[in-house]
Amino acid sequence: MYIAHTIADLRNHLARFTRPAFVPTMGNLHDGHIALVKQAKTLGDVTVASIFVNRLQFLPHEDFDTYPRTWDADCAQLEAAGCNVLFAPDEKVLYPEPQTYKVHPPAALADILEGHFRPGFFIGVSTVVMKLFSCVFGSTPGGVAVFGKKDYQQLMIIRHMVRQFALPIDIVAGETQRAPDGLALSSRNGYLSESERVEAVQLSLALKQLVRDAHDANAELAARLPELEARAMSKLTKRGWVPDYLKVRRQADLQPPQAGDALVALGAARIGSTRLIDNLEVA
Repeated sequence: MYIAHTIADLRNHLARFTRPAFVPTMGNLHDGHIALVKQAKTLGDVTVASIFVNRLQFLPHEDFDTYPRTWDADCAQLEAAGCNVLFAPDEKVLYPEPQTYKVHPPAALADILEGHFRPGFFIGVSTVVMKLFSCVFGSTPGGVAVFGKKDYQQLMIIRHMVRQFALPIDIVAGETQRAPDGLALSSRNGYLSESERVEAVQLSLALKQLVRDAHDANAELAARLPELEARAMSKLTKRGWVPDYLKVRRQADLQPPQAGDALVALGAARIGSTRLIDNLEVA
């Protein structure tokens, strides 16, 4: 696996290829990341991953400084998965000066759900992804990038960004990888205590129940949705969680659904000091 630490080195190495398949990460890799890398290997003529903990998407009170950095283990996993190139820039390489030019996704998509509770988060995400795209695809005709469905709102925002900027990049979704009990794999699962890890599956179970309730509501979905969402929130709260949201939204644009829409249930909640997110698509 070739490791590039500078943009020039990365572009020079990738210039010989015509279709990179790219998986951006913040490191601290788990089987969900590795599944995306393996998926990417089938989509291009060189498989590229990045490891970069992006300061722009952390709020002041969040865990940028303590976010786990597991370089040796990450490199071993990527190489074992068949990753060809790893881009691992220092912060001063990717941001050699203050990043005053930023990508601002539309408020209707980015200031709801995660964006409501983490203001500016998707500006940081969109900006770093745009910059990483420039680094990876800057010496090629284009390519493909793979993003996991676990970060559902992020996936949708990146798809819209690529379309509106006419970038020559195909955005491919990777299915959420789960533990045997149903917990969505996440780098932040490592923060959970033993008892919290047992409890953590309740978030996915709450979303499954919310989907069932929404399906049963049928033609009355729009009218009953606030009640169903409040009930789901209350059940988690009674178990000791601090939920931010449990919502059912239209898959197409994350707006409130009508009967007949393809739905997605999305949730974010804190158990102990760890904030978990999850979602569940339903036709």
